[in-house]
Amino acid sequence: MSEQLGDLRGKRILFGVTGGIAAYKAVDVVSRLRKRGAEVHVVMTEAATRLVTPLTFRTISANPVHLDLFDEPKRWNVEHVELAERCDILVVIPATANIMAKAAAGIADDFLSTLIVAFDGPKLMAPAMNHRMWENPATQRNRRQLEAFGFVLVEPDVGRLASGAEGRGRLPSPELLEEEVASLAYADTALAGRRVLVTAGPTREYFDPARFLSNPSSGKMGYALARAARERGAAVDLVSGPVNLPCPRGVRRHSVVSTEEMLDRCLKLWPEIDILLMSAAVSEYRPAHYCNDKIKKTGEGLPPLTFTPDIISTLSQEREEPFILGFAAETGSEEEACGKAQDKLIRKGMDMIALNRIGGERGGFGSDLNRVVLMDRSGTESLPMMHKRSLARLIVQRVVHKTGEGCR
Repeated sequence: MSEQLGDLRGKRILFGVTGGIAAYKAVDVVSRLRKRGAEVHVVMTEAATRLVTPLTFRTISANPVHLDLFDEPKRWNVEHVELAERCDILVVIPATANIMAKAAAGIADDFLSTLIVAFDGPKLMAPAMNHRMWENPATQRNRRQLEAFGFVLVEPDVGRLASGAEGRGRLPSPELLEEEVASLAYADTALAGRRVLVTAGPTREYFDPARFLSNPSSGKMGYALARAARERGAAVDLVSGPVNLPCPRGVRRHSVVSTEEMLDRCLKLWPEIDILLMSAAVSEYRPAHYCNDKIKKTGEGLPPLTFTPDIISTLSQEREEPFILGFAAETGSEEEACGKAQDKLIRKGMDMIALNRIGGERGGFGSDLNRVVLMDRSGTESLPMMHKRSLARLIVQRVVHKTGEGCR
């Protein structure tokens, strides 16, 4: 992980811990950040101290733990202001509904909430709470307000909660949270001034009002790529097939259904695009015609199949300037799959292709994990299995490097 995202030496992180049952996971996150060289200053709410002792965080962070706004300062200054000015980023892990409400309203009535108001840099919150609290309209309103204020909010996971219920509200893994904090710490403007087009998710080709051809794509890879490109300063357009994912902050989403609709939308955007990241799993076949009435099980009236348009080939012929990265989902041995991907790279006029071998337990469709082989005209790079958010950042990093070289 460290080789992929860089170390954190020289980075000062203000780390807020609130009184959610997941506070114990914050200990692991602080430890991970420290191992990567970050200087971590922990601020705990009174409720958080009921769950994890300040001594634990003091030992792990190797710094004093800040608890009370009116404590005698560790050195002579207005401590919450000095901390806010000295640190590079502020994170709150876990973030309760209470701290979200305070931050959204600008309330500053304890050390942590006062720091949040005083801090004028990148801020991240990782909410964790009961699923009904997360779904509460007030919490969702506060979430939107915080995002409008510029906070990065890490979506809670779905799973078994402390109450025994199942739902969205679990704090993500410490490994993923480490990655999110590192990403915020190293957010840059390498793609500032660039327009990036990302395609994501499946397309659907309808036979009749009830049936369509499609695939199991969840859109997670494409949405992660859109987010990663936005983090590097790009203006990002996301053309998405039907998926159930929130649009990344700062990204403009265009929702489509069919391959034809996806191509039409991409063509409208294409004149202004500098980089295309084509991760959508488009349906390669469609019914030759649409049936207005539901086709009966006898198969009578079932239309034959025909090909859908090839989006990458069409776009690469329209303009030669944009950098094009596509994905290839292939079966068979790695040697066979690499051969097919290399052929697709040349035939479709791409600059880079990410080979994703599907089938078995390889990640890919629907999974949070994926493993790809990156290929261009000069060679290949085999990447290990990793979370799609990590993979997206690594792919964008490679694209930044290649576009900086002026590969076309």
